Amino acid sequence: MKHFFLFLFLGFICCNNAKVELPVKNYAANNEEALRYCKDNNFNEDYYFLLDLSIHPGKNRFFIYDFNLKKISDKNLVTHGSCDKFEENPEQWEKAKFSSKTDSHCSMKGKYKIGKRDYSSWGINVKYWLHGLEKSNANAVDRVVVLHSWNAVSNEEIYPKVSPLSWGCPAVSNEFMRKLDAKLKATKKPVLLWIIE
Repeated sequence: MKHFFLFLFLGFICCNNAKVELPVKNYAANNEEALRYCKDNNFNEDYYFLLDLSIHPGKNRFFIYDFNLKKISDKNLVTHGSCDKFEENPEQWEKAKFSSKTDSHCSMKGKYKIGKRDYSSWGINVKYWLHGLEKSNANAVDRVVVLHSWNAVSNEEIYPKVSPLSWGCPAVSNEFMRKLDAKLKATKKPVLLWIIE
């Protein structure tokens, strides 16, 4: 009987120290739609970037999906916008809010064409202009919502901690940006970036 209670006690300790795993989502429908979009619009058909901002900001939520291998080939953290310029947003650290309003500091959902490579004063000093392809993100260029890196973004999951907040830009770690930059410089066709929740 003594051993039984000891076993229960040890089981309780082990279970409570276990790493919390969040459920993995199925993006099959998104991947199919993304490939159709890329084919119809003469975009790169090797891969696209899917950012799921419904995922906790301390977990990987920037995915590189390989159309040929039919799987996620890489993933990492990405920031979301604080969305606190025109309203109080007490959940801003853990939950993304969306608005296309100028100066809102919010993220914007939808499909983007990754455009010109340019100088950034952040991170590794590289940014890519994002051209919104939908009503929800049509003013991305006017808002200067760009893909860039930031020294403050970790290169590995930090859950249950959270990533820093941006003013709407999807910012990644310097290390991950170097990978993205290498891929983007090697392609001749535009690459699709799609932000969902």
